[in-house]
Amino acid sequence: MKSNRHPLRLNVGFIVSQSIGSNRDFGFEFPSIYIQPDLDLTSFIGNCLITRTPQGLLAQGNFSADLNADCVRCLEPTIVHLQTSFDELYAFSERTVTDSGLILPEDSQIDLEPLVHEYLTLEIPIQSLCKPDCLGLCPECGENWNNKTCEHQSHPAASL
Repeated sequence: MKSNRHPLRLNVGFIVSQSIGSNRDFGFEFPSIYIQPDLDLTSFIGNCLITRTPQGLLAQGNFSADLNADCVRCLEPTIVHLQTSFDELYAFSERTVTDSGLILPEDSQIDLEPLVHEYLTLEIPIQSLCKPDCLGLCPECGENWNNKTCEHQSHPAASL
């Protein structure tokens, strides 16, 4: 059962007591979601398959969402589509912990929010564009060359 305060928190205690190879798929779909500390997303969709292994619980996640951004060329608002996947092990003990350092909490409540935040943040492009052939702004008068030309525009492609 998912809490509204922690929409990406899963109670996986029942899987811990099951046999190795047992699994459960958890689905997520939110029109909008805020992932701490700074991701305000829309059209959030994903799933996470939790599988019991000898070492712990393997979380295999696939998530996608849209992020509002500004085009770096014309400064117009644009939507950036983010998509990511991950395989992370929540170890049963320090002995079986992986490089990620994830250990299954004693209450068997896994919060996927930090993982989803990390992986989606890595997918944010350094330079968001409204469209691949965005012409940008005139460096003289600031006119958006996507909307109309100005007296300073001779060859916009050469100016970029």
